[in-house]
Amino acid sequence: MCRALRIFKRRIRPRFRALARWQTFPSPFGMTAPRSAEPETKAAARLRWTHGLALLLCLTTLVLLAAGALVVGTGSGLAVPDWPLANGQVFPPMVGGILFEHGHRLIAATVGILTVVLAAWMATAEPRRRMRWLGYGAAGAVVAQGLLGGLTVLLRLPKSITIGHAMLAQNFFLLAVLMAQFSSAAWPRLVRERGSARRPGMQRSALRWLAFATVGAVEIEIFLGAVVRHFNAGLAIPDFPLALGRLVPPLDAFPVAIHFAHRAGALAVLVLSLAAGWTAFRHPVRDAPLKRRAVALVALVLLQAALGASILWTQRSLAATTLHVVNGGLVLASAALVAVRAWMLEAPAPAAAPASSRLGAAAASR
Repeated sequence: MCRALRIFKRRIRPRFRALARWQTFPSPFGMTAPRSAEPETKAAARLRWTHGLALLLCLTTLVLLAAGALVVGTGSGLAVPDWPLANGQVFPPMVGGILFEHGHRLIAATVGILTVVLAAWMATAEPRRRMRWLGYGAAGAVVAQGLLGGLTVLLRLPKSITIGHAMLAQNFFLLAVLMAQFSSAAWPRLVRERGSARRPGMQRSALRWLAFATVGAVEIEIFLGAVVRHFNAGLAIPDFPLALGRLVPPLDAFPVAIHFAHRAGALAVLVLSLAAGWTAFRHPVRDAPLKRRAVALVALVLLQAALGASILWTQRSLAATTLHVVNGGLVLASAALVAVRAWMLEAPAPAAAPASSRLGAAAASR
């Protein structure tokens, strides 16, 4: 017994202490950061709160995207014909279309409050000027989104405003994801190490341009999808993979033309994402976070294509259309994360800066 105790003290206990001191915990975007046994500094605590609020905002925004898709899918956009009240009440009976429309409003109000709280917190606790401006931009975007939502009701669902409302919703989710990424515990280290893995004479790859081209293509595709959805052109071409029995259908009617443009845009996004993923895996810098982001992007694009086909095969089932809208936001965010990481890998290395704290490199991003 005594010998076993001595072995534990000499060999096993030090290993457990080392594991507790240097264990890593996963970040939601595929990065890891060391968890130190030392007391947490005030700057690190502020960063952790910012990251937590940003993650909560991401999750609630995804729920809001699903709620908005349900409103359009069930045709409940005018179930509550007044705004900001609902049938003259704050909480009307939640039955029928009112459940979807007013439920959407309540979730939107929650997202708005979270955004304002996060922006106010970042204004006082965030040392990076660009991050503070990102928070202000998110607060402005959520106010604009609320006004657009009110106008869609007061003006009886005009196409231009409803399409703008859908576009801004997806891009607001992208803002939330970027705030979560830039406030993650590993971000300061990534800023310090950017460009440091480049070797002398290393040629820049096409990854950066492919990644940003993918982001642009996804933005266009989201716009085309919103036009298809709000012009009720989802079944203008009811067959797949052919289009009205042809590779290229007659484009003499607007619903058919916009539907086919949406399909062509989906093909462009698929090709660009596959090219970006292939280039990421062949990049001279063997970067694991970049590869994980590339895999996520390709997987989400393939899932989006499958959901788009299932909409036709199920005659626009509510579940398929809702998931298609939500996954579109995930595709946009994942493409943007690949672009950000690719830009960082191929950017010039910054001047050496002290790394005495978790936010030691925050000044590099100001």
